[in-house]
Amino acid sequence: MSEQVIELVEANFTDHVSQGVTLVDFWAPWCGPCRMQTPILDQVATHVGDKAKVVKVNIDESPSVAASFAVQSIPTLLVLKNGEVIQQYVGIQNQEKLINAIEQASI
Repeated sequence: MSEQVIELVEANFTDHVSQGVTLVDFWAPWCGPCRMQTPILDQVATHVGDKAKVVKVNIDESPSVAASFAVQSIPTLLVLKNGEVIQQYVGIQNQEKLINAIEQASI
């Protein structure tokens, strides 16, 4: 995982996503598709730089965060703006789609 992708837990989630644009990846270490999504997130984080934060939430370690967004399948990716959901994707997503979603949310 890239140093630009931040791992969040219940204790620090709200503080990190309450301001600006954030791409949140709900994942688990036992999830094969989630592991396939990780290098794509690294590329997205590198591309967007300071425009947005890219974060990961392990659903096994932070189940209440996942429950608060009604996450039922993983990977689930959310684009948040000031803590509010703008876009939601389920399953592996490509770099272009995620970057476009972040750019649209940044407008």
